[in-house]
Order: sequence, then structure tokens, then C-alpha cells
Amino acid sequence: MPDLRIAPSSAVAARELRANVGRLRRLLQELTGALDFTPSQTAVLSQLIRNGAASTSDLAAAERIRPQSMAALLTALEERQMIERRADPSDGRRQLIDLSEHGRALIEDDRHAREEWLAQTFERDFTERERQTVIEAFALLERLTRP
Repeated sequence: MPDLRIAPSSAVAARELRANVGRLRRLLQELTGALDFTPSQTAVLSQLIRNGAASTSDLAAAERIRPQSMAALLTALEERQMIERRADPSDGRRQLIDLSEHGRALIEDDRHAREEWLAQTFERDFTERERQTVIEAFALLERLTRP
């Protein structure tokens, strides 16, 4: 039977990370007039930005959700003209999903505004050493989100 005890530092890290990520997310949404996507929609758009066009099943696997749930997410994004569908050149029966030009422009503008605010805040409120510590911490935190 696995040991279910959790070190106090793990519990504090989990609580603080969750609270701070939530606050930062809300702050960035307020500052930039966020595009008002659900977290799941944002994750799909991020996948398309990072990896390019993908099939519905590939996106579902990447986000660890059922293809049917992904299809509903994609329908909502398509209604907002954020994505477009096209035939897969290697298999005409399959569709690839990609960002539309409209979607890409909106996301890039929003992302730029958020990153600019964050960069200015880091520059103004953090020392070089503190910024390096944040960078090092994110290298560790990336393990939480990678399979």
C-alpha cells in the first residue's frame, strides 16, 4: 500500500501555487481585457499555437479529454471564428484543426499585452537574482504539466 503521508512542504507548495496562479490569472484577465475563454478552450488554443494544426483526436489526447468533449470545445471556438478546419493532406477523410487568421491575431495581441505587463512588473519590482530564481522555479514547475 502506498504511503499517503504528504510532507508539510508539499502541502504548503501546493496551496501557495494554486492560490498565486489563480490570483495572477485573474489579474492578467482584468489588466488585458481577456478574451473570455474557458480554461479548456484556452488550453486548446495554446496547443494549436505551440504545435500547429492537429486532429480532434490528437487535441483530445493532448488535453486528456474524450474526443466528444473536444468536439464540443472546437464547435464553440469555431463559432467565435478562432479556428478553422481543413482536410488533412495525408488523409482526406480526416480534418485538421488550426487557428484562423482572426484567432491568431487576437491571441497574439492578448499574449503580447500580458507578457509586456509581466516583463515591466518583473523589471520594476524584482532584482536580477529574483528574476533568475523565478526562471529556475518554472523549470521545476514544468514537471507538473508534462506527462
